[in-house]
Order: sequence, then structure tokens, then C-alpha cells
Amino acid sequence: MKSGDAALSHSEEKMVEMSNGCICCTLREDLLIEIAKLAREGKFDHLLIESTGVSEPMPVAETFTFRDEAGHSLGDIAKIDTMVTVVDALNFLKDYTSIDNLQTRGTAVAEEDERTIVDLLVDQIEFANVILINKIDLIPDEERRKIRAMIVALNPKAKIYETTNSEVNLDTVMGTGLYDEAEAKQTEGWLDSLVEYTPETEEYGIANFVYESRVPFHPDRLYKVFSQSWPGVIRSKGVFWLATRLKHVGYWSQAGSMCQNQCLGFFWNAIPRDEWPEDPKELEEIKRVSKGPYGDCRQEIVLIGADMDQEALTKMLDDALLTEKEQAFGPDEWKARFMDPFPEWNVVLE
Repeated sequence: MKSGDAALSHSEEKMVEMSNGCICCTLREDLLIEIAKLAREGKFDHLLIESTGVSEPMPVAETFTFRDEAGHSLGDIAKIDTMVTVVDALNFLKDYTSIDNLQTRGTAVAEEDERTIVDLLVDQIEFANVILINKIDLIPDEERRKIRAMIVALNPKAKIYETTNSEVNLDTVMGTGLYDEAEAKQTEGWLDSLVEYTPETEEYGIANFVYESRVPFHPDRLYKVFSQSWPGVIRSKGVFWLATRLKHVGYWSQAGSMCQNQCLGFFWNAIPRDEWPEDPKELEEIKRVSKGPYGDCRQEIVLIGADMDQEALTKMLDDALLTEKEQAFGPDEWKARFMDPFPEWNVVLE
């Protein structure tokens, strides 16, 4: 200013670039050192950490709980305020239905990295507090609304903004206070869809339902169901119970054209009562999901999709359950009688 009492305020920006490593492993200590330096300067209100597009959000968040050999932690000097995910609207639908993995795209972080594009995409969307649907200027309005509806279905709690060139007001991505560490540790974003419906998802025929049963699945019939397409389903996830593995919790996850199943551990029904948790809330949850002679052993799979035929999908899963005649054989006979093509689950009770 030439004259007068006005003062010119200039906000200083500082960028620190780190490479040749992963935030959640080899770069943890480097990140701690750099953030400590910035904190000591006392010049900055917020720190933006931009990880690569192939980073999984949970391990990055867990980095703030890591302590080095001296006992220092990022959490001592800074806290996570907001987890932001940017969605490429131009390629979202193509990527969501892709069978490509990161190796195919040339973006894998190591030779043993076997993650798929859609798995990474879903992980980033479901864990985010804020989602920017970017490049909306490059797609038709109809496609934009469909993409938004799908993202809302995958993560109803997130704040969603539609952007061009990722331009947003800073207060939408910084200082929001939306990240909650305790909640993040228990994040299963798919469960939120059980209680939240919105007009924008219904407009595009996107809905959800929960398949539940207290009858075990026939392993061979279920394996075939898992190997076929589920018309209209864009996301499904949950626990399943095999007649040949009565103690084990099976876990099913499907996004787009990619699906996987594995063992999560054991149903509480298989755990001696004196080894159950003492926390009242955990005990109440076990009690809530326990019914009949098999306690918490059950089928509970959430399905989210566009124009799904709920009746047909339910029948498809019902047909994989044990029939009344098969149930009459009893647990001792099920393992001997039924073919089980699932891979071995090397999980044992201690």
C-alpha cells in the first residue's frame, strides 16, 4: 500500500515432498520428522498430506498411532482432521466394472501387490469423510447423478461435493473435524446403508437389503453362487456360515465384478464362555446377534445395487441353504456328506 494503516497479510505455504517409500511403512519416521519440524515453526494451522492414488486410507490413518524407537508418535504433535477422497467421474463407471489389478495398470507398489482397481476404489470411498466427485464438466448430467447416487449408497455419511479441477472452499476439506479415530477403527461403511435411504439413490433404482438366515449354507452350492453373477448388485459384503465349517466365520466381499471370500475367525458360539469379552457393550452385541442352539452363527450379507430383483437374489441364496432333509442328517454328518470346494482355512482355536 502506498499510504494508510492497512497491512498486507501474506499466508506462507510450504511443501515437503517425500518419495521412494510408503507412508505406512518406510516413510513413517521421515513423516514424523518433517511434521515435527513444521509444528515447531508454529506458522501453520493445517497440514495437507497427499498420498499416491494407490494408497489405502486405513493404513495411512494408522500411521498417526505409530511410535518410533524413542516412543515418539505423529499423534503427539498432530491429529487427523479429515480424510478426503477424490473420485475421477470421467472414469468411475469404467473402473468400477473393471477386472484390472494395479499390476495391469502399472501402478502397483511392489511385485507382490495383487490389489485390484475396484477394491482400492471402494476402500477409499468407504473410509472417506469428504468425497470430491471431480471432472463433472466432462460427463453428461445423467451420468453425474448416477455416480453420485452410487457413492452415496457406498458411503452415506460422507460429505460429497461435485467439482471441476477439484476446486472447493478450503473449509470443506480442512478444519471440518469430521474424522473420528474411534469410529474409524470400527469402520464398516456398508452397514450405514442399512439405515439411510436418500431420494437421489432411489431415483436411479439404487437400493439395498440384508439377506439373513440361521440355516447353514451347503458349501458346494454356495461356492457356485459365489462364482456366478449377481444381476444388478454393485456391492455386497457380509458373513456366511458353512455346514462343513460350523465354527468358522466366512467373509464375503464383492464390488463391481471383483469378489473374494475368506475366514474372519470363529463365531462366539465356538468360543468358551469364560473367554468372551468382559466389556458390557461387546457382550450386549453378542447377545443381540445370538439366537437358538447355534448362537451367533448365521448368514448376514448386505446387498447394494441398481434395479436389483430382491426376490430373485434372495431365492438364489436360499437355494444354497441346507434343505430340511439335509438338515436332518445333523452336524456330525454334514462334513462327511457334503463336497466343500472352498480353500482350506488355516485358522484353529487355541
